[in-house]
Amino acid sequence: MSKKAIAVLSGLVLTGALLMPTAGPAVAGPAAEPVATKAVPSGATTTLTAKTLQVDFQYQETGYWCGPAATRIALSARVTPPSQQQLANELPTTTNGTDWIGQVTRVLNNRVGTGWYETKEMPNDPPTQAQRDLLWNDIVLDIDNNYPIVANIVAPAGNHPPGYPNYTIYHYFTVIGYDSADMTVLIADPAGFAPTATYWLTFNQLATLIPPKGYAA
Repeated sequence: MSKKAIAVLSGLVLTGALLMPTAGPAVAGPAAEPVATKAVPSGATTTLTAKTLQVDFQYQETGYWCGPAATRIALSARVTPPSQQQLANELPTTTNGTDWIGQVTRVLNNRVGTGWYETKEMPNDPPTQAQRDLLWNDIVLDIDNNYPIVANIVAPAGNHPPGYPNYTIYHYFTVIGYDSADMTVLIADPAGFAPTATYWLTFNQLATLIPPKGYAA
């Protein structure tokens, strides 16, 4: 039984696929500290309805290292993370990107030394209600236990996070917080498309961005 399953049963609380445009190159932004468009104090925070995690944010260093960058952000909540280059080697990531979320799951578990992370596929587009319920439950459980989630997304034109160009983007980013009062999630996005390093998305939009890919939670 995984450590996550044990935590669920016992109630314990434990303290880039490729950015692929259809035209034109993807460009990662410069290194920066995370800044949210919704007021979030620096460091980990908890309220009655919300929790956010403190991470060491980096933008992806190449147009195809969103997988390594998102993995590094997730690891930084728990351990001193390695470089994006080292994670690109471990995933392994090529100029075509990181081709499956299961590779991220493996590296996360190896690096944090647990079996917490599991690969969750979301093949249905739109996702089923059961898949949506599982995603929200995973977000709350993982963030409450200080495990950021890495999501592999496909963002078509017309369904984009803030600042994304108007073509289909294949990408990885990291979920580092949630607010159950308004069903929003805090995203740490290494792409550099958004005007800020972190931003809030509605849970409904996140659930539509992941299919037909998956996430590590």
